Amino acid sequence: MTKTQASRRVITERLALVERMVDQLRALPSGDLETFLADSRNVWTAEACLRRSLEALLDIGRHILAKAYGIPAVSYKDIAAQLGKVGVLSQDEAALFREMAGYRNRMVHFYYELSAEELYQISANRLEDLEAIQAAYRRWMLANAEKLDRPLV
Repeated sequence: MTKTQASRRVITERLALVERMVDQLRALPSGDLETFLADSRNVWTAEACLRRSLEALLDIGRHILAKAYGIPAVSYKDIAAQLGKVGVLSQDEAALFREMAGYRNRMVHFYYELSAEELYQISANRLEDLEAIQAAYRRWMLANAEKLDRPLV
């Protein structure tokens, strides 16, 4: 795979999507499980926003690896590992992202095993994980301007 430059537009658009999805997740009632479950739309919103957030973060990672480093990633968990190897993510962030990638796979392939309670717990207690990876990508962009294309003016 040929190394070129990552697209600022692609990365910033996906980061904005993650931010919108996290805002939607934060808007859900997270005070207690009973309130969350009182409206089934909360469960569906949590699932959709969480899955889209994870997919956007993984898309960004794949894009950075392919364009800025010329590294193909074959699986979502591989994206996390490779991002740690090249220093886009710290080792702790890479381990967290690997766990998140596994959860994304579970959401897509084992959707029938997901419980409303589990989605509540993630929505109420784990949104910082999404924000940690977002912050890591932003740090990488600031520190690696030469690996990014020039913005269109």
